[in-house]
Amino acid sequence: MRVYVPLTLSGLAEAYRTGELAAGPIVAYAVTPALREWYLSDDIEELEYAALNRAALASLRLLAADPGAARRRVVVAADVPDGTAAADPDRGLDPAALGEVRVTGAVRLAGAAAVHVDLDDAEADVAAAAEALEAADRGDDDAQFVVDGAEDHELLWYATQEIPHLVGLGD
Repeated sequence: MRVYVPLTLSGLAEAYRTGELAAGPIVAYAVTPALREWYLSDDIEELEYAALNRAALASLRLLAADPGAARRRVVVAADVPDGTAAADPDRGLDPAALGEVRVTGAVRLAGAAAVHVDLDDAEADVAAAAEALEAADRGDDDAQFVVDGAEDHELLWYATQEIPHLVGLGD
């Protein structure tokens, strides 16, 4: 099953050093029945893109909690064995939990298919969005507009071989 794991650049650097995205259980995002119902599409690429965007929002939440992290959202697309990722049936209808799955066991970086990261030019908007996230969660429309500004930036696709360069360990 393909899952989308939200991280920060420092989290990606740690995963590169240890070989694991997390020891588990972790929260990730995937094409779940609730996400299918919400998105109203049968196109798997569109559904996976929706799951990726849900993970990007979760990455923004990680940035909001870590003021020292580089202001770029990071999502790792990884394949995990079937049965190791499951949606919480009690949260299936919660809009905040759309696409959310809990992955049991370790998620190895070797299982990563790709990494999605903001470009440098998104940093100002991502920083502003991380700062505004709490107010947006409370229903502040102006803050939500700022958060949506980060979503205007597309995460770029990187091969896993490019991780050392993304985290400043490459040539």
